[in-house]
Amino acid sequence: MMASIVETVKTIVYAFLIAGVFRTLFFQPFWIPSGSMKDTLLIGDFLFVNKMAYGYSYASCPSIVIQRFGIDIGPDDFCGAFKGDNERFLGSEPERGDVVVFRNRHKDEDYIKRLIGLPGDTIQMQQGQLYINGEAVPMVEQEPFIEGRAPQGPQRSQPQCAEITEDNMCLKYRFTETLPNGVEHSTLDIGMRPADNTKIYSVPEGYYFFMGDNRDNSIDSRFLWNPAEGATGLDLVPAEDLIGRADRVIFSSAGSSILAFWTWRSDRFFKAIQ
Repeated sequence: MMASIVETVKTIVYAFLIAGVFRTLFFQPFWIPSGSMKDTLLIGDFLFVNKMAYGYSYASCPSIVIQRFGIDIGPDDFCGAFKGDNERFLGSEPERGDVVVFRNRHKDEDYIKRLIGLPGDTIQMQQGQLYINGEAVPMVEQEPFIEGRAPQGPQRSQPQCAEITEDNMCLKYRFTETLPNGVEHSTLDIGMRPADNTKIYSVPEGYYFFMGDNRDNSIDSRFLWNPAEGATGLDLVPAEDLIGRADRVIFSSAGSSILAFWTWRSDRFFKAIQ
């Protein structure tokens, strides 16, 4: 009897060790909790982050968050000894336009945004248009993005709208933006907002500038972290805070839980992220 219990415990321990190694070295699951990357990523999209894309740092260590039981263990708790040198093991440079998951060290949370600025770049927004190294990034207007006005996801957040349609839907203006390396992606706009006009940001060596595709509903590198003013910004992101690249949506739930399979969006299974 005792031998059977010991074997069961060993099996469980081995399973956790294998899962931990797999999650640390290869892929990390990520569920989109907010609308900052619409319409590229929707609230409720579930994906795996490719950790091999940029090499490894302290941020590659897994985090375990189970709010129901008060468990909140971050990569700092596992690998904090490796934090602070801004280096990566087997590192490779991310490319402009990549959709990246990284650690927001100010809030000890994982964020997902698009990589806009590389080391040595200057970044600015003028009248809602992105400028990289003093050159306006081309943007072409597309069909508007329309969604329901109902609360979305587990946070039950209401979408922000540029217009309300006659049938009470939420409309946002949509554009295709072409970055200097030729990467095309969709952005959303709801009209002129404070972050549509910014100062010039200079990106130093070892740092990156990130923005959300849903430009008027994204806390990103346009916002500085200043707790004294109650700010919830991001700042520039150091290389060691990168976790990995998001390449493909596995499935997507329009409900408040990924377990509610009847709310899964059939058109987003294994959808490539552009």
